Formats: sequence, structure tokens, C-alpha cells
Amino acid sequence: MIGEKVLLRIYMRSADVYHLAPAYERVMQQAAKHQLAGLTILRGIMGFGSRGFIKPSALRLTGDTPVILESVDDGEKLIAFLKDVAEKILHHGFATMERAAVVMYRPHEHSPPGKARLSGHIQPLSTMPAFEGVLPMHTHSDGVLLRIFIGESDHFDKKPLHEAILQKARELGLSGATVLQGAMGFGANSVVHSDKILAMSSDLPIVIELVDSREKIERLLPHLDQMVTEGMITMEEVKVIAYRAGADQNLPKL
Repeated sequence: MIGEKVLLRIYMRSADVYHLAPAYERVMQQAAKHQLAGLTILRGIMGFGSRGFIKPSALRLTGDTPVILESVDDGEKLIAFLKDVAEKILHHGFATMERAAVVMYRPHEHSPPGKARLSGHIQPLSTMPAFEGVLPMHTHSDGVLLRIFIGESDHFDKKPLHEAILQKARELGLSGATVLQGAMGFGANSVVHSDKILAMSSDLPIVIELVDSREKIERLLPHLDQMVTEGMITMEEVKVIAYRAGADQNLPKL
């Protein structure tokens, strides 16, 4: 799994149903049947699409929210999977694909350790727009988006792993990080974890996103080698843009 792969994102609504079950659950079942490396479902709080706005509801069991299904694997496997679910389940929504280099893949705690390295530079897509001189936006050259896929119950040094990673990233001077909690997901061991109320216990998927310069991201990798015993880490090259408005234009660069 190490090296350049493909990131598939499927955008759906939580209220969509297929065969008396949420459609996104059926998609996850098909992902397991296709033996994908894993799939994570991220739940939004508001959105809109071709069928109108999706507004938050106080009734969790009956509410409709946007959901994003993400999977990283070989392009051929993802195409076969997408063709299968598009014909059977995905009557609405859309999907995107983009390049994502896998830096680390450890399907279980006993996976042999390896040395995580960022991949080489990837040529940008031909449709990448030029940001220089556009409105009050400052382009901070090229950066790296590191995405860490772990579980909510993972720990390191007697604290939740996502907290330990954020603390280490701050110590190393990274500009920031975002922790996203999934509503459902599975990994290479094919154990499905869910946030359903009736579940006695759960290990919901966690995605940590960090964006910074390649140099700063590389400082973090040796620590992630020791901290992440089960999970996946991917990288994407991005343009880092800071929006400055009014007096904030004088703020230091990111």
C-alpha cells in the first residue's frame, strides 16, 4: 500500500435509504466485499446539493446530514468498487478522485514498523488555478497535507492518540491541525465501527489533518512512526493560502 494511490470521496446524504438501511451503510458493506484497505464516513452538519439544502435537525435519529465516504487504495480497485455501488446504490450524490501518496499503512498493531517518508514531488493537475495577486490572498508557496487515519480508542503514553499527535505537532512548531471524527468506518481488519446509540462500545474513526511546509511535516514523521501502531497516513501536495482581511493583512505569514 505504500506509494502513490488514489483517494476516493463519495458525497451522499444520511437519509438516503437502500434496502431498508442507510445507503452509506450499504456502500460500506460493498467496500468490505471489495476488500478495500478501509473506508471512513465523515458526517457534516449542513450542506446543499441538487436536491436542495440539508439543514441540521435536533432529532438525531430522523435528521438528514451530508456524509462523505473516503477510501484510499489502488485506482483499479476503487474503479471496480465505484462501478458496483453506482449501479446498485448511488442514485444520487457524486464522487471525486485525486492522487494521494500513502506514507504509512499498518493494518494491525502487530504490523512490522517501517520508516515513514514523504513521497517525491507530484506534478500539479493541469486545472490548478493561479492564486498570485488574487484579492487579499497570500500564497505561501507549496505545502503538504498530511492525513492520519486512526481510531478513537487508540492511545499513546496514557492519553488519546489524537491528543498526543496534536501536542507533538505543536511542540515541533507546526502551524495547526484539525481532528475529524467519523460516523462509521472500517480498516484492514474489516471491523466496522459505528456511532449508533445502541452500540455498547465504539471505536469511531478519527482523521487528523495537518498542513504545513514539507520540511516541518518531515520533522513530525519519525514521531508518528513510534506513535501510530495501527492506521494509515497519506500525503497530498497543496497550495497553502492565507486569507487576510482588513487589519489582518499585516499578520505574519503562516
